[in-house]
Amino acid sequence: MPAISPLSPRQSECSARPAQSSAAPARPSPPPRTGGVVRPPRSPADPPRARTALLGLRAFRLGPADREVLWLYLLSRTAVWVTAYCTRWLFPADRNTRTAASVLAPFEQWDWGHYVHIARDGYFPGQAGPWQAGWDNREAFFPGFPLLLRAVHVVVPHWVTAGLLISFVSGAIAVLALARITRRHLPDAHAGRRTVLFFLLSPCAIFLAAGYTEALFLALALPAWLAARRRNWPLAAALTALAITVRVSGLFLAAAIALHFVLAARNRSEWRSLPWLALPAVPVALYTCYLYAYTGDWMAWKHAEERGWYRTFHAPWEAWQNTWHAAFAHTQTTGYAFMFQAELVAMLVGLLLLGLLIRQRRWPEALYLGLSLWALGTSYWYTSIPRATLLWWPLWISLAAWSMRHPRFTTVYLSLVGPLTAVYALAFLSGRWAG
Repeated sequence: MPAISPLSPRQSECSARPAQSSAAPARPSPPPRTGGVVRPPRSPADPPRARTALLGLRAFRLGPADREVLWLYLLSRTAVWVTAYCTRWLFPADRNTRTAASVLAPFEQWDWGHYVHIARDGYFPGQAGPWQAGWDNREAFFPGFPLLLRAVHVVVPHWVTAGLLISFVSGAIAVLALARITRRHLPDAHAGRRTVLFFLLSPCAIFLAAGYTEALFLALALPAWLAARRRNWPLAAALTALAITVRVSGLFLAAAIALHFVLAARNRSEWRSLPWLALPAVPVALYTCYLYAYTGDWMAWKHAEERGWYRTFHAPWEAWQNTWHAAFAHTQTTGYAFMFQAELVAMLVGLLLLGLLIRQRRWPEALYLGLSLWALGTSYWYTSIPRATLLWWPLWISLAAWSMRHPRFTTVYLSLVGPLTAVYALAFLSGRWAG
């Protein structure tokens, strides 16, 4: 939907009328005509407010519903920090220790090491690279988050604090955008808050608080989708391009926005924005060329994924079979077996959601989800699908819609998912889960 000026044409015309005396009422002059389109006269106060709407500054105005969402977000962040505090005392790496780890130690887990190494040392420090044994395959991680981390580190000298600050601010932007997207789908005044509640209490919500890419990606992807829904195509393309620098999922978002453009563009002026849809390809091309310059491999990113995370192509049924075997054949330790079970459940949830979106003819969202499931479901085995559910905003909106029709659903959801959320948070914060 295009930006709406704060004053309607009728209000603008009324504000432009001069004061009239009762003795000699003056007849207002007709508004000027341009190309057959009637344009109301401007009052002196109109231009600044029009420019404000044009620049999108109205998006920064927080209404009561937005403040409720932010309050809920702050409460959830408090819960995360309480959990982290308890974890460092109750689940230390050394069971015989008498000294708890540092306050931020629970957040220094797994992929965080890759991000901080890239931000601090770059992708190929000291001529190191994939041609060496024991290489960490860091080029599999897109540069957006490490670059921002390095920039914030200039102001916040502690790496972990800088990463947590990025996720904290990004998470706030993401939940605001999610609530606003929800209010475009559901008429209930509390639908946005309900959606954010389900989202913040999802099993993998801990990754929104950690120094990971999920929060930053959503802080760019959800406003991009909101801009596309409002048919602000240049803004949608620019935000999508930034989202691509953070996660490869941005490519799926670019495809969804392109499809939405084809389905929603109605006039010639909108079709003039078509070249903007090519903008998301720029960061992909730049990163590919950068990796080629250092490795001589145009597919360096894909090969790093294959070496480090077994993301070689397999048919979907083979990936399901391999994941099932890892989950139930007693070939993995119990912790990893449990997480492979979670991968299977998340894939089933994704397939059910895809079917629902197709049934509702929400083709752009279905394309986004379908591409995500294809990418995640064609590796040797499933990896990180539960985390990927955080990026499926139609899931949280659908759950909120279901809860509006069935009041008991909220209680059932919180009763079943709440314990899982706590377990996953403890597993990550104690270093017992590879994610």
